[in-house]
Amino acid sequence: MTKVRIGTFNAENLFARFRFKGVPVRNPDGSYYYRKYTQSELDEVVKEGWAVDKTKFVPFKEQERQITAQVIKKIRADILGLQEIEAMDTLKRFVAQFMPQECYTYKVVIDGNDPRLIDVALLSKREYPIACIRTHQFERTPNRRSFVFSRDCLEVVVQLSQHTVLPVFVNHFKSMVGGRAQTMARRKLQAETVVRLLKERFGNDPGTAAWVVLGDLNDYLPSVGLEPLLGQPWLENVVDRIPDPEDRWTHYYKGRNEYKQLDYILVSKSLADANPGVVPEIERGGIPRRAARYDGPRFLGVGPENKPKASDHCPVVMELVI
Repeated sequence: MTKVRIGTFNAENLFARFRFKGVPVRNPDGSYYYRKYTQSELDEVVKEGWAVDKTKFVPFKEQERQITAQVIKKIRADILGLQEIEAMDTLKRFVAQFMPQECYTYKVVIDGNDPRLIDVALLSKREYPIACIRTHQFERTPNRRSFVFSRDCLEVVVQLSQHTVLPVFVNHFKSMVGGRAQTMARRKLQAETVVRLLKERFGNDPGTAAWVVLGDLNDYLPSVGLEPLLGQPWLENVVDRIPDPEDRWTHYYKGRNEYKQLDYILVSKSLADANPGVVPEIERGGIPRRAARYDGPRFLGVGPENKPKASDHCPVVMELVI
């Protein structure tokens, strides 16, 4: 048996956007053109290895990313599913710059379907190498006009020991931008597709196998959209193990003063049954102080309003014996 800490975290816009057109210059009408780099600017690009179009994107904000890194260090996840990661180079840069001692040897990012170029990812420590990677971004809607997954349902099989592997499915469902009701159908289709993939992989009773589905599902319970997945008898939403329902929130929305669970760790029934009484942890020290329901300590640098912060989501982590 192996004891392993598994987590999920929407790191919120972990970007290090590149540009190669030159330096943006604003025209009198508000549009932009690009002038060529000067030699000193080219030298800086060579030194840093990247350049950012500040008219559209911003580079790492060091203070915020330091807080993000502090949060990840605090939860001590051996295997960590991530959302809103720009690309592999971005993830490598973040880990090398802010978490060099955390031993996240294995990193997985596959460009997905999001037009903002935010992808799902997975980090795994050196004791737990990657055995297999599968993308499900090419799943199509019934009418074949679009892709099912807003980003991907990234399937990563992690090698826990010589004879034990753990399949982890990292998700980031359709957001509620545009209205919860208006976007519910897409989340429902995504939830139904995850169920189908699990049955294809593990049979009609997937709960007999050991696996984890995790990520930002972008909805809270009760939810018609999430019910096809969370309502299955062969899995458990482990956040429900937290005794007080008012303490299960992972996201604060100031516009409606709402504290909701948007981030989930779902484990197969066999895995849940093998870990009775184990309660997940939600780390809230990286969110702004305006989320006043949490009155515990914040990490150094966290601001009172929207920024600086680690993310607008709180990571969830759970220790499992597998």
